[in-house]
Amino acid sequence: MTSQTGLQVPVPPALDRCRILVEPALTTAVRSLHPLPRLMTSFSLGWCDADGRPTSAPGGKGIRQALAVLGTEAVGAPGDLAVPAAVAVELVHTFSLVHDDIMDGDERRRHQESAWKAFGTGPAVLTGDALFALAVRTLAGAGGDHGGTAVRHLAEAMGELVHGQADDLVFESRPWVGTDAVGIPEYQAMAARKTGALLGCSAVLGPVLAGAPALLVSALSEAGRQLGLAFQAVDDLLGIWGDPATTGKPVHSDLRRRKKTLPVLAAMALDPVAARHLVGLLGSGMPVDADDAYRAAAIVEEAGGREFALEDARRHVASARECLRAVPLAERATDELVEIAEYLLDRRL
Repeated sequence: MTSQTGLQVPVPPALDRCRILVEPALTTAVRSLHPLPRLMTSFSLGWCDADGRPTSAPGGKGIRQALAVLGTEAVGAPGDLAVPAAVAVELVHTFSLVHDDIMDGDERRRHQESAWKAFGTGPAVLTGDALFALAVRTLAGAGGDHGGTAVRHLAEAMGELVHGQADDLVFESRPWVGTDAVGIPEYQAMAARKTGALLGCSAVLGPVLAGAPALLVSALSEAGRQLGLAFQAVDDLLGIWGDPATTGKPVHSDLRRRKKTLPVLAAMALDPVAARHLVGLLGSGMPVDADDAYRAAAIVEEAGGREFALEDARRHVASARECLRAVPLAERATDELVEIAEYLLDRRL
């Protein structure tokens, strides 16, 4: 991976360590599914192609499962205690991506066709439902004195995720200007639910299973939520300026879809002249061609939207670090969590 400065950004070793710990249980869980959603899940995770042949296609980076393991180690419990939680959040994340691609009409995901494009919309909806059910079953099966509390945390996070996704859908039909236009605070509230809730949940499910003190659980939850906001800000940057060779999606993809993302909303708030030009390019309801998308990206950058979003991501990563350092967590796991937080700023840029 390279950063936006062109320098190689090393993948934190903790991501691979956590993946090795969690993957056997994740594989076992996926194998328990009906053959159709099993195939589609394996495809979505990058384990096989659409015909079921093993492949080396890149899957996700495993951020959420790593948060589950490291959060557990941070409260002094063994990482393997978090495996059911890590599997559950990875399944929920995959479910959310499968359904998100359907809603957004995205045909590509991680350098291959999205699940609905490869298998059809109906099977993709069914697969998402199967993953959600499997996630709950996996976490409930962890048992122990705190299993019920962990399931409640997951259910609450899922409710927030759906709320945020609904807001994101509604934003598409909202006007670009006027009293009903989407503002930055409203957008960030959506991102806190759509992306932040699951990362916050990921960081605390293992500690909850371990019976960690409320002070530590609260700090880890807030750190995860802050990372979620940083993650979404960087995603928004990638949706405009990400390299297709690394993102697996076309350049300027969010602009082509006229999405109201943080860099665009910031540019409009910072520069009224830029706002008028962007409304002309993105607000007509007509398809945005490659030339118009290129012009829109240049306007957003010149107006300061790109730097605003990057600075926003930096600020949320700094807040996550502060949350982790403010309470008595295990030093090594905390350092690894901070390293992952820093890594999120440069992923695929």
